[in-house]
Amino acid sequence: MTAIPFSEVVERHGPMVWRVCSAVTGPVDADDAWSETFLAALRAYPRLPGDADVRAWLATIAHRKAVDVVRARGRRATPVAQVPDVVDEAPDHAPLWRALGRLSPRQRQAVVLHHLAGFSHAEAAAVLGISHDAARRASADGIAALRNDMTRDET
Repeated sequence: MTAIPFSEVVERHGPMVWRVCSAVTGPVDADDAWSETFLAALRAYPRLPGDADVRAWLATIAHRKAVDVVRARGRRATPVAQVPDVVDEAPDHAPLWRALGRLSPRQRQAVVLHHLAGFSHAEAAAVLGISHDAARRASADGIAALRNDMTRDET
């Protein structure tokens, strides 16, 4: 099987990769994670087997690169004009980003892959390296927790 040109891979799967990246990093750092994803994918693409699931492969790379961006953000110092007396626990993000951040990593990953990237539970399970039932449960628990958090934030 002849591989399709990488530019077509980017065009076909770019929006899904951005959704995965933005769900993990938030909208501000999503572009960096998206770029890192496709740089890594471009390097590895020639060695990708012809029968590989490119969508799942890219989602896995995107998730890992997005996590790397979040970890790097946590290690960077943020310059401020004056150091506050009290540290603000909650960053000034939209309520959904805060609620996603409160999910367990597995729940967040399952919700992102299934509900934002459009993966089936079986596909999400393969990407996450867990069983189909575990992926379905993590997604359902994550959505329930998000609903609970979002309802609580509104009151």
